[in-house]
Amino acid sequence: MKIAIFISGSGTNMQQIIENFKSGYFSKIDEIPFVLSDNPNALGLEKAQKQGIKTFVVQKEKKEKRASFEEKILKIVNQFSPQIIVLAGFMRIISSFFLKNYKGKIINIHPSLLPSFRGVNAQQQAFDYGVKISGCTTHFVDESLDGGPIILQSFVERKNNDTFETFKQRILKEEHKILSKTIEIVSTETYKQSERYVKVEI
Repeated sequence: MKIAIFISGSGTNMQQIIENFKSGYFSKIDEIPFVLSDNPNALGLEKAQKQGIKTFVVQKEKKEKRASFEEKILKIVNQFSPQIIVLAGFMRIISSFFLKNYKGKIINIHPSLLPSFRGVNAQQQAFDYGVKISGCTTHFVDESLDGGPIILQSFVERKNNDTFETFKQRILKEEHKILSKTIEIVSTETYKQSERYVKVEI
């Protein structure tokens, strides 16, 4: 089984996936054929290249329609036919045009306990709101903003002496754990879904 990884930034979650893959953590994943980014300056691209993984950059041009942008991505994806696409910090909303080709095969990591604090800067949103508990969520991707069925969640308690940065970094550590665990669950099909509820069986 093959997984593709989409990123937009530093690629820390991507790096953890690659390390887990090389250590044999995933029981069904045979290959990570490529990493794709919409940002040519994404630091994660260099990290992937150092690991010997092919990288692609697909930028959305000004005034370009989303379908046109996603069509360019699909041309790359279809060359490799991955069974799962992992959005690991990919900062683009996937439309129904893309989803119809890979519905139920795209998973995302979000740095809050959804449905709270959707969208960008979720950790900052939570911190500024004064939450006592936040965390991270993995979910299947649908047409909504961070609204697909939830697979796993992990909570992080805000400590009295937390700065935003320490709070953010502890959430990130949990992201690294549950994203790989989610890939294992989805790739081994050890879950059942009833409407929105995803029941994990391991």
